[in-house]
Amino acid sequence: MKSILSTAALLIMVVLQITACSTGFGSDGRRGVSSSLVDYLYPEGQVPPQYEETVPHLRLPLTVGLAFVPSQKNSGLGLSEAKKMQLLEQVKQNFAGLDYVRDINIIPETYMRSSKGFEGVGQIARLYGLDVVALVSYDQVAVSSETKSSLLYWTIVGAYLIKGNQNEVTTFVDTAVFDVNSRKMLLRAPGVSETKRSSTLVEVDQVNRATRSAGFELAMADMTNNLAVELERFKQRIKEDKSVQVSRRSGYGGGGALQWPLILVLTALALCVVARRTRRAAQQAR
Repeated sequence: MKSILSTAALLIMVVLQITACSTGFGSDGRRGVSSSLVDYLYPEGQVPPQYEETVPHLRLPLTVGLAFVPSQKNSGLGLSEAKKMQLLEQVKQNFAGLDYVRDINIIPETYMRSSKGFEGVGQIARLYGLDVVALVSYDQVAVSSETKSSLLYWTIVGAYLIKGNQNEVTTFVDTAVFDVNSRKMLLRAPGVSETKRSSTLVEVDQVNRATRSAGFELAMADMTNNLAVELERFKQRIKEDKSVQVSRRSGYGGGGALQWPLILVLTALALCVVARRTRRAAQQAR
């Protein structure tokens, strides 16, 4: 009897240890990570300035900066720097072909952490020669809860075989595009996702990390689609209400579609010149 009780106590201790090691969640099974655009642009309780009737002036083609807003707490639950760069690169590829965009620069988080506020954004803009910046903030909550089948965890083997945990992750990202000089927000686009995956007890951390990563990928993809729509609305809006001044830099024709007729005309003129010189050379040879 004594040996049975000892064995049972040992099994309980093993299960409790597995539970402690495999669930880094709080008492409510919830944890999260976030970054705040407002806290980044107005750190230490700064008050945003009063609204000014300043009209942003965009000179095409634009050089754009793209970056994640750093989180205030480095809890280890957020994305790695490499993963953030990968996600931003995917966004960049979706908008790199726009005729009014000269270049899109991905800003490392190290630069974003070095200085906050619009002053910090201005320093980065001068470093990269940016006209506008697109800042991506986020909020992600992960919840892990046990289902009825988790009762089999007490068999020890069940902790490895039974998928008794349900891992749910809700992710929200928001991209705000600012004109560097006027500090005015030009447009914004959100993205959301909800991901769910079941796991065994010992897989909780691993599956939750994968679910959180997938949540960011889906939310960023949703944001990218919404951003494309908002860009079209923005182009139409500034034509109608003149809320933004737009001019073209020297040598910029405003897009490939407008340049092709000029190229064709120049080509035709060049061919005419060549043909005329050929005929003149033939006449002189006679």
